[in-house]
Amino acid sequence: MGDSEPSASSDQQLYQAKFDPKTYLGYCYQFAESTGQKDNSRFVTFVLRQLSHTFSSGKYKGKRLIEVGTGPTIHTLISACEYFEEMVVSDYVDNNRRELEKWLRAEEGCFDWNAHMQFVCELEGKRTPAVVTETLRQRIKQVLKCDITLEKPFHPVTVEPADCIVSSLCLEAACKDREAYRCSLGAMVGLLRPGGVLVLIGDLNETFYTVGDQKFPAVRLTQDFVQQTLCELGLTVKEFTLQPAQDRELNLKCDYEASFHLIAHKD
Repeated sequence: MGDSEPSASSDQQLYQAKFDPKTYLGYCYQFAESTGQKDNSRFVTFVLRQLSHTFSSGKYKGKRLIEVGTGPTIHTLISACEYFEEMVVSDYVDNNRRELEKWLRAEEGCFDWNAHMQFVCELEGKRTPAVVTETLRQRIKQVLKCDITLEKPFHPVTVEPADCIVSSLCLEAACKDREAYRCSLGAMVGLLRPGGVLVLIGDLNETFYTVGDQKFPAVRLTQDFVQQTLCELGLTVKEFTLQPAQDRELNLKCDYEASFHLIAHKD
């Protein structure tokens, strides 16, 4: 795959035109249950607990953390921000990056992450939401456009290899099939220094999800496929934690079977 920027695929055009970050934040990242989606609060707390477990001990730390496919969110960095000197966030969708920049500049109308920060602070027994906010705004140094379908996802920008890569709900949405997923995961791993850690969050056996009334496709993944692909890319999976979906047949927003959180080390 070359470095020149290809024409956007139909799915990429769909995301640019139809992915609404405010709608996404409004139904997916509230602690309260949303109509037609009972699993939202369970997913949010699962992710925050797992990331706290991963980062709060200080086991993983370093100079640089890169998040691939941040979307319009910052919750994935609440526990990690204390342990990395600088962080890069990224997304393909222009409106998502604008939403991130609004929060970083504390602009009026930006999403309120205080409840998420308070949850993590109480979980870890240290810091306050105000301290977390200040740390994030100081340490997030870049908001970059990222196309994970490219061999070099940040082209034409060059980024130094990271000590840690975090990615949540990105690849299964960005990739049209398992082969594309394998290539994109390889591109993601290529951003990681030898000995670095990958923290990956995703959904298994999902074929679609919706944001408002807009439906988006997803590639169906299994735990075996994800683990085998990571192994083939030279990573060792240290943890793979599942949270099964609840009342799957009543979920009108997506059809996932389970959410996962994994930690893998680059050999």
